[in-house]
Amino acid sequence: MTHMRLPAASILSLKRRPVISSQISSARIPLFLGVIECSCASPTYSTWVSSWKRRRNDNDNGVYLSGKDVSLNIKRHYTNRNLLTLKDRGLISNIFPDKENELKNLCVGKPQTVYAGFDPTADSLHVGNLAILMLLLHCQRAGHTPIALIGGATGLIGDPSGKNSERPSLERDVVIRNSEKLARNIFHVFNNHNELFWDNNKGVQKLPECLIVNNADWYTKMNSLEFFSKLGRHFRVGQMIMRHSVKSRMQSDEGISFTEFSYQVFQAYDWYHLFQTYGCKIQLGGHDQMGNIVSGHEYISRALNKQVFGITVPLITSETGDKYGKTAGNAVWLDPEKTSPFEMFQFFVRTPDDDVERLLKIFTFRTEDEINAIMIKHKAKPETRMPQILLGSDVTRLVHGDTGLEKAIKATEALYSENVDALASIPANEINQLFKGTQTCFSEVYLEPGTTILSMVLKAKCFDTEKNAKRIIKAGGFSLNYRKISNFDEMVVPGIHILPNKISLARVGKRNYYVIKWSP
Repeated sequence: MTHMRLPAASILSLKRRPVISSQISSARIPLFLGVIECSCASPTYSTWVSSWKRRRNDNDNGVYLSGKDVSLNIKRHYTNRNLLTLKDRGLISNIFPDKENELKNLCVGKPQTVYAGFDPTADSLHVGNLAILMLLLHCQRAGHTPIALIGGATGLIGDPSGKNSERPSLERDVVIRNSEKLARNIFHVFNNHNELFWDNNKGVQKLPECLIVNNADWYTKMNSLEFFSKLGRHFRVGQMIMRHSVKSRMQSDEGISFTEFSYQVFQAYDWYHLFQTYGCKIQLGGHDQMGNIVSGHEYISRALNKQVFGITVPLITSETGDKYGKTAGNAVWLDPEKTSPFEMFQFFVRTPDDDVERLLKIFTFRTEDEINAIMIKHKAKPETRMPQILLGSDVTRLVHGDTGLEKAIKATEALYSENVDALASIPANEINQLFKGTQTCFSEVYLEPGTTILSMVLKAKCFDTEKNAKRIIKAGGFSLNYRKISNFDEMVVPGIHILPNKISLARVGKRNYYVIKWSP
């Protein structure tokens, strides 16, 4: 049976042997950060990170904030097999049916199979989906088998849950392409977890295998007549209409199409198929998926007379009430081509103090005792923003690995530490990738001998007009490589204005411009 539509393989098995220490630049050595100052002010944010360095220490396996010795979540902790304990971390809002003792006994009695679905409506998952993945990972850490289901078929239909209007129809090739990319997102998260956040206890305690499956594999083998004759008799239209996702749309001016109305039937059959194939008795979903989960529960109960359970994750919102992971209407994506590791790191580092403890519980594997200790230190010295840096580091490392975290730290240092050496350490060919997602403009400028500062910044388009350039530079509002320039007729000097790697960082107010010098 094909479990996943990926070019290289039909199934992903995540039973890799993890390494215990950090892997930075292929060297198994810990990474240390030195925090000088952090500040947060609305609406702008800045963080100042001093030089990061790699240091060999065979007795430690971690990432630390120097001077405080706070480990960046390298310790491995098992999750309680009773998944209901995850309520304390804010990862569970509701269960269905409301039989906590039965669900507890089911989980504690023997390892279970748990699944969550992801429809390929976009070409990447985002931070909002990460909460579901964290719950799946906690299930895996508890000894349960996780299944991530990609909706290669249901993505063609569209889930009406939480939507005021029908989703735009997607072409089949787009859905296939999106499905492959979502599968890679999930694979990287699980693989990074295995490699960097889990200790197999020398091979004695191994994580259960994670399966990534695609529901297109079973729907393409079933014709519509067979589907409705097989499933239709187990669904009651009256109950389907009463689902919140359907009822709210029926009361709207646009109404609901039969295609969307039937979505709950397809999701119910997904669970039925996974129950028959893998013995899956638990489905995870967002808070808006309860109606679909109930449909699956009722179908399995009627068709097989078996007890199954649904668990929902609460809606995670920011302090403003918006869906978490949305910034100015743009999602924070898990794909590094859409959201850079630097941008993801900074997104979490900007977390307000009121939210950071809650998000540490949701998006990291730290124990409550660790988080309590971190928050106590934070209250004593909040200006260091230590919890936010730990949160950003843990999440970036989980999603993008050590390489991604290293890039985020290098970009942070180059932009905010005001350390010319840090800027000079970045190869010119890495600039675009490293600072992708930052508010930095790139210009490729050919600089002839005798080029003045004014000529360079105009070629780099740091200013709209020559008049503004002269005015702002003369007033002290311009800096080059962290050094204020007031003489716009000053000649560009290699080694001072142009660093050895052929780049310079020009700053006008809070706007950054990288100028790449091309030699004749």
